Amino acid sequence: MTAAALPGWQHLSSGKVRDLYAPEAGSVWDGQDVLLMVATDRISAYDHVLSPGIPGKGVILTQLSLWWFEQLSAEGIGNHVVSTEVPEEVAGRGVVVRALEMVQAEAIVRGYLTGSGLAEYRESGTVTGIELPAGLTDGSALPEPIFTPSTKAEQGDHDENISFEQLKLNLGADLAHRLRDAALRVYALAEERARAAGIILADTKFEFGLDAQGALVLADEVLTPDSSRFWPAEEWSPGKPQPSFDKQFVRNWLTSSASGWDRNSDAAPPQLPADIVAATQERYLDAYRRLTGAELTL
Repeated sequence: MTAAALPGWQHLSSGKVRDLYAPEAGSVWDGQDVLLMVATDRISAYDHVLSPGIPGKGVILTQLSLWWFEQLSAEGIGNHVVSTEVPEEVAGRGVVVRALEMVQAEAIVRGYLTGSGLAEYRESGTVTGIELPAGLTDGSALPEPIFTPSTKAEQGDHDENISFEQLKLNLGADLAHRLRDAALRVYALAEERARAAGIILADTKFEFGLDAQGALVLADEVLTPDSSRFWPAEEWSPGKPQPSFDKQFVRNWLTSSASGWDRNSDAAPPQLPADIVAATQERYLDAYRRLTGAELTL
């Protein structure tokens, strides 16, 4: 993964999807505590970066995150966005953000049972140690949203679901409680907004950072098809995997016989076929369209 050279910015690191830059000496942002975050078109699944990318995906993620940040800001929820004035090479997909001390945990909220939560529930009747009613199935609505944190793994490693008690040990009780309260509040606001747009927000992952005053700040991406499970409300039917507007579509293809890939092997995943790439792009665009009520030109 080779990050683009950008005038005024020095490349710091690259994750599975995002590239991060710091201001160069003498640049317009020199001396300010900011970073440039760029969302690429890369797509990852099962801890692998897949090939090819999804054209325009980074623009969709960035623009949808900005839309959500604006909606949540109106509810008093702070975020890390400083400016969308970025080098032309990354226009639409780059954002200047506050440099924060990132909380070393993924703040996951689930309103519906699926994915790794479903797997744990089938074994023990719990999700990250939270007991759930008997009789739930894939796609079932939970009695109330639950906070199910995970570790934040380095690239190539696996995030691991952990209990809230373990989170308190990792972060300290005060920060753990603040993280849970903030994540549940954001989920509640977003779930209501998504439902009004005909989308079920089944679950989502937030990342928070601490500013210089110790306040929790919503960071990274937020409520995108990469960080959330979005289901069309009109097609919701518990008891089976749900149609989705997110990258679960790619995961499903990878684990199907059509891909020929064994997830448990050491082999790299195969190239994504053109029809899977096109269908994934359209799902991401459809999520943007439904949520925002606007078209996005790539």
